[in-house]
Amino acid sequence: MLKGQKLCTPEYKGDPAAHGGAPSMSHNDTRSFFSFSQLALSSGNLKPPQVLKHSKITYFEVEILDVQSKKQICIVDKVPPSSTLLDVKHKFHKACPQWYPSRVGLQLERNGPYLKDSISIQSLAVSSIITLYFTDLGQQFFLTEYTGPLLIYLFFYIRLSTIYDHVETKKNFRHPVVHLACFCHCLHYIRRLLETLFVHKFSGGHTPLKNMIKGCAFYWGFTSWIAYYINHPRYTPPSFGYRQVSFAALVFLMCEAGNHFINVALAHQNHSGIKSCIPSPTYNPFTWLFFLVSCPNYTYEVGSWISFTVMTQTLPVGIFAFLMVIQMSLWAQKKHRLYLKRFYPEVRRKAAMIPIIF
Repeated sequence: MLKGQKLCTPEYKGDPAAHGGAPSMSHNDTRSFFSFSQLALSSGNLKPPQVLKHSKITYFEVEILDVQSKKQICIVDKVPPSSTLLDVKHKFHKACPQWYPSRVGLQLERNGPYLKDSISIQSLAVSSIITLYFTDLGQQFFLTEYTGPLLIYLFFYIRLSTIYDHVETKKNFRHPVVHLACFCHCLHYIRRLLETLFVHKFSGGHTPLKNMIKGCAFYWGFTSWIAYYINHPRYTPPSFGYRQVSFAALVFLMCEAGNHFINVALAHQNHSGIKSCIPSPTYNPFTWLFFLVSCPNYTYEVGSWISFTVMTQTLPVGIFAFLMVIQMSLWAQKKHRLYLKRFYPEVRRKAAMIPIIF
């Protein structure tokens, strides 16, 4: 009997509901609850999604702004992450042909250092758009080169006591040619400075630092030598007196005017985008030298220094003028050969720099 009752009695072993507990759960429900618990526990360690790395960006966009006005010059798009700053400069040159890569200075900040050409674009990027500030190194190069001679000559002109003997300076009278030479020399470099700022758009390639050192050493050194002799208390005036000085000064001023008008004509042609034709004269008589030579600006430059030599009659100016003739003739011959290749019928009867001679 007891055994039969035991069989008929339902088993509550291991069933908490039999003791007034919670309702029983099936095996599947238990596994689902365990999985959910594990998910809830691990949710505290969830990390925010990582920012997109540079390597996942297909291309960058480089926005180039003017360092002074902060105005946008252009946007260089589709720049691969593997590109260097030099590659960006070449793309910038294609968009703005007047800015040759070697004269382009780029900075991350307006007052920051210039970035090296070898630096990777990817290392500069914070996002897919990179902002860089542009500085024209070519203009800075010429401004530095021309400002030096202007100031150096004036230091010698005022006859500082550290340069000349104070007693001789007060004792000796200055010949008028000394004042005229200072005026002409300053006029020459002021013209070149103003043309650098407002006329020229240099497009030739050069290495700014190397050329700046070489150009400054040449111009500044010769200016010191020339100014020392002309402004010396024992300087002697030209042999033929005022006639020689007046004639040379007149030629000098005409050459300076001619050089300026030629540069304006060349700049106007470049600004108008007409690069497929040879430079031609205008209604201005100073530009009519284009009929005879391919590079009249070099002709006028040489004329200025030769006339300055005649006006002052000093050896340093003569040596400087001689070196300028050599340099200008080399540049003129190079440009003349280029014109002959492109415009042979129009150029074949012209000389390079000096009419009829070469």
